[in-house]
Amino acid sequence: MIRIVLADDHAIVREGLVAMIDRQPDMSVVGAAANGRDAVDLWALHRPDVTLLDLRMPLLDGVAAIQHIRRLDHGARIILLTTFDTDHDIARAIKAGARAYLLKDALRDEIFDCIRQVHGGATCIAPGLIAKLAVGMSAEDLTERELEVLTLVAAGRSNRDIGELLFVGETTVKSHLRSIFVKLNVASRTEAVSLANRRGLVHL
Repeated sequence: MIRIVLADDHAIVREGLVAMIDRQPDMSVVGAAANGRDAVDLWALHRPDVTLLDLRMPLLDGVAAIQHIRRLDHGARIILLTTFDTDHDIARAIKAGARAYLLKDALRDEIFDCIRQVHGGATCIAPGLIAKLAVGMSAEDLTERELEVLTLVAAGRSNRDIGELLFVGETTVKSHLRSIFVKLNVASRTEAVSLANRRGLVHL
């Protein structure tokens, strides 16, 4: 029997997952939480075989919950089940130690198969998400100054405004923007801001 703890702050989703999983002959939900903090506490209480966590939750998000759980047991087998599929979110989850990353629109059998795979020691990430993660990881990292420029661009600041705020000339700002465009493989300020927002580099 695969013993499972799960956490989702939406009661309907949480209760649906519990009912769906408990109908499987080889699975049993031993704890269900509405936030990341309770998920960590339930994990410590039950020491489940597999844990399913939502990404965005109160008190602790999914990534923070993973980090707390893995401090208790580095080998904990954790699946992130979420609606968010940006390369930034996927990378954060995998770096924190998630064994699998699933979207909530996955078929029920895909979720069950993933639970069994992770329980058996495997990883489980959909091919489409792997491709998205690869694209994000292939881009060069922006420097701290480039992130500052991009954040100000996202806030609607002109090159002159950015230069004054960062105490540099407009030519330097334009140089940073050219570098940002190359690294993000975009051709305009709008594209750069849109992509950076999807990757979690800036927040609109």
